[in-house]
Amino acid sequence: MLIVVSNRQRAVRVDLADLQAFATAALAACLKLPARQSDSLGRLEQVDVVLVSDKRITEIHQRFLDDATPTDVITFQHGEIVISAETAKRQARHFRTSVQHELRLYLAHGLLHLHGYEDKTARGAATMKRLQEKLVDRALSRSMAATEAS
Repeated sequence: MLIVVSNRQRAVRVDLADLQAFATAALAACLKLPARQSDSLGRLEQVDVVLVSDKRITEIHQRFLDDATPTDVITFQHGEIVISAETAKRQARHFRTSVQHELRLYLAHGLLHLHGYEDKTARGAATMKRLQEKLVDRALSRSMAATEAS
């Protein structure tokens, strides 16, 4: 399976090569987790991760979820994960992390949704939070090792 990261915004500087390496490692790590009943990840040939502006994600949020506010990540079961780079930048300041870290969290979150995990309940949200942090740690270790080996 292929995962492709593309940047369709200009407001926030992003290390796309680093995020692509992370995405590849995160996908592999996510596929090792038990799939949930609504899993679509295992049936996809490709996952597309698209970085967009707050304006664009607000339009998507309004169109598909009837909410006219910006959000961090929207996942479509056909294999598209849409991430707001501007939201990642705001959240990075708020949580005193980096934009790249926030983007990794959102990407992992989207992959978990594709794998059938949901965060509509407090229990589901807690499970996803724990798993996305685990995915980020595992994938980051793998992507760093792959970068050092090349």
